[in-house]
Amino acid sequence: MSYRVYSGPHGAEKISPLEKDRMLFKECVSLDEAMSWARHVNDGGRTTLLIEGDDGTHLERTEIAAALTHPERPPLHAGS
Repeated sequence: MSYRVYSGPHGAEKISPLEKDRMLFKECVSLDEAMSWARHVNDGGRTTLLIEGDDGTHLERTEIAAALTHPERPPLHAGS
């Protein structure tokens, strides 16, 4: 199983199928790894636009952002 994580500049909204064919992506072996990479990308000032998996997973920017800000996730700067 593999998952592809597509990202773009901060504020980017979507990618079209034509753009996606020309974009670089990070390939991950699990959805957990893909979400971890998406967190890294977003925390670094870029935007994760899409996660697609061989199993039919298709998460767009808003779904990814919602999953990454789920209440069970600890704050980045706890105790600061």
